Amino acid sequence: MFVKEAQDQTLIKIADAADLFNPVQETVQGQRQAGEEEQPLQTFKKSQLVFPSGESLPQCWLDPNYQLKQA
Repeated sequence: MFVKEAQDQTLIKIADAADLFNPVQETVQGQRQAGEEEQPLQTFKKSQLVFPSGESLPQCWLDPNYQLKQA
């Protein structure tokens, strides 16, 4: 799965999408997609990632208490 960094718009390939969907986990492992060579895994804060379209990640992926805030 691909996302991008909100600040510099760098495309990131997420190593394990389950980590991205887990709201308790604040970071994910991924590889920057820069150039033709495979980049090493890095840790990224989920709060600084967006979909390639620029849309924010859903709150249910970021906040384990998102349902309590809607009430």
